[in-house]
Amino acid sequence: MENADRRTLLKLTAGLLLSPLARGQAPFPEPPVLKSREGLLQVRLKVAPTPVTVAGREARLWTYGGSFPGPTLRVRPGDTVRLELENLLPESTNLHWHGLPISPKVDDPFLEIPPRETWSYVFTVPQDLAGTFWYHPHLHGRVAPQLFAGLAGALVVESPVDGIPELREAEEHLLVLKDLELASGRPAAHTPMDWINGKEGNLLLVNGASRPTLRAGKATLRLRLLNASNARYYRLQLEGHPLYLIASDGGFLEEPYEVPELLLAPGERAEVLVRFQKEGAFRLLALPYDRGVHMMGGMEHMGHGGMAMGTSQRPQTLLTLVAPPRPKPLPLPKALAKLPALSPNQARVTRRITFTEDMMAGRFFINGKTFDHRRVDFRGRVGDLEVWELENQGDMDHPFHLHTHPFQVLSVNGKAFPYRALKDVVNLKAKEVVRLLVPLRNLPGKTVFHCHIVEHEDRGMMGVLEVG
Repeated sequence: MENADRRTLLKLTAGLLLSPLARGQAPFPEPPVLKSREGLLQVRLKVAPTPVTVAGREARLWTYGGSFPGPTLRVRPGDTVRLELENLLPESTNLHWHGLPISPKVDDPFLEIPPRETWSYVFTVPQDLAGTFWYHPHLHGRVAPQLFAGLAGALVVESPVDGIPELREAEEHLLVLKDLELASGRPAAHTPMDWINGKEGNLLLVNGASRPTLRAGKATLRLRLLNASNARYYRLQLEGHPLYLIASDGGFLEEPYEVPELLLAPGERAEVLVRFQKEGAFRLLALPYDRGVHMMGGMEHMGHGGMAMGTSQRPQTLLTLVAPPRPKPLPLPKALAKLPALSPNQARVTRRITFTEDMMAGRFFINGKTFDHRRVDFRGRVGDLEVWELENQGDMDHPFHLHTHPFQVLSVNGKAFPYRALKDVVNLKAKEVVRLLVPLRNLPGKTVFHCHIVEHEDRGMMGVLEVG
């Protein structure tokens, strides 16, 4: 009888704990999943304006396959992907397979798919690949409005490492973090200041839902995190819990890395383990982060440390996680991936890349130039190891993204990066210098590198790398 009474009391207590947090909150949604079968993922994806419900409001967004975010594509190494993209938008578009080391002839940033036309993407998932990737539009000059209108979806590559007990027995969820602003039921148009700062919306959504509640069935969660926002940074903290980073953009770390909080720049991904030690409801918070946005009117810059427009001065709840009764978390994995120990001494080339801004003109530069698709900025050779030194000479953060060739971060402002990982996005704060090791894969052709605040990309902060 005592046990039964104790259980009732625990339920009542949990209810009281939950009520202020969970009242009015939506259940946790997952995007639809399309899985490969017998080594093949065959999909026809319509890109079209679509009526959807967002945060309890009727809206008309641009979607892949009718859902916001788009369907999650789940594949395995060696699978063939055949995806037909049918463009039902009123303008041209294309698709970028963000983070996938596949041929630039397939992942072609220069391709244009006109309205009412269909394009077929066919590729093989690389054998050594694992992790959380995504797809989104990459038509130069229109990336920002199309992404903000809703066009984004995740791509998950499963691997043998997922089969180790500490991961196999964890409860897995995908969190697509994407902000939005609606005007008369449609995505708000870009203002002139949005083109300078990068557009942020007032709705912070997880898988298209506002402040949902995820009731965990297990004491260990594996969360796949994707920042699919145009310009918003997510400085993530889970109440009462550290996060255990197990994977970055390009796949697994060598071992779990404990962090009290995690900063995700636009385009960046991470996978973390959450280990509940106690019952209760815990909020996943987006903490304030100043990325150096500029103020209206006089263009005065607030600078790092100050707070400016587009930066919330208080933590915002993204999601509420509810621990299961009497949680007993799994042990942490001892080892994850084996990553090649690359040395800068083996590099054949050192490149220098500077980011600068002309705020009054709303233009953004790499090495003093704006993007020109006819110009090749760097020429590299298949198989070479290169060092790239990135310097942000501007006043805002710029997240750097390189297509096709994942890299390792060597150092930030001369300080060694704390863990070894394959990445394709790295953030540069104002005046920061970051050194990368870039192994050029056997994927010849023209590809691009750019700032992943997509407004800055559209306004010129992009260059061309040709590998021969």
